[in-house]
Amino acid sequence: MAHRIAVTGSPGIGKSTLVAKIVQASKRSVGGVLARDRHYKDRRIGFELLDLSTGAVGILADETGSGPQLGKYRVHPEDLDNIGAQAIESALKCDLIVVDEVGPMELSSRRFVSAVENAISSDRPMLVVLHEWSNHRLAKKIRSTFKVITVTRENRDTIAQEISRALFSGI
Repeated sequence: MAHRIAVTGSPGIGKSTLVAKIVQASKRSVGGVLARDRHYKDRRIGFELLDLSTGAVGILADETGSGPQLGKYRVHPEDLDNIGAQAIESALKCDLIVVDEVGPMELSSRRFVSAVENAISSDRPMLVVLHEWSNHRLAKKIRSTFKVITVTRENRDTIAQEISRALFSGI
């Protein structure tokens, strides 16, 4: 069975930064999707999606979208499907599949959920950012089948190497 790790923790603790650090340091092919904050004048205005294989960028959510609303943000379903889900579908050819994040915004897309489920069914190592409190069936499946690591202020700068080793040991 492939190595599977999910990182979780409080909002803003550094989960996505940790995953980005692991991706940058990897000497293997990495595919999937990374979420990044969008800022305007020191204020977060939303989130964007980055396809790790192609470099394509889209908007996950912002304050002006017309899709489902979560808090002050509205999801952009077209970009979530055409960049986020597509990136995960294409990552099945890579040595590591990254999914940042399995959370309320992403779970609003059936195609995204299906892409993550297909990735889990594959034999590829996976690194997933998991929303801390999600009770969605996919989040529950990840919690029960992945090694789950909680990112804290104390460990966020030191666990990247440990996670990288765990993902690729014996491969």
